[in-house]
Amino acid sequence: MNFEELFWSLQVLVAVGLLTSAIAAIRFKNLVSAVIAMAVFSLILSLEFYVLQAPDVAIAEAGVGACLTTAMYLLAIKKTTDEEVIE
Repeated sequence: MNFEELFWSLQVLVAVGLLTSAIAAIRFKNLVSAVIAMAVFSLILSLEFYVLQAPDVAIAEAGVGACLTTAMYLLAIKKTTDEEVIE
């Protein structure tokens, strides 16, 4: 297996991972599960950027897209959940 075949097989694997995590994020009814699926999407996307020889963009995507955005979404979900009203 030469380098070009390995490169294209990695590209296909990353594309399948991106598609799978995007569909999972859309299909999940639980918001926390959808946010985690989007974090996985962002991590796989940062891998794609690294493979495409853009390590600076990969680090930014992993830091902002996967970590910071996920933390903000989870905090927003925690703050906006309905609390049970006791009468």
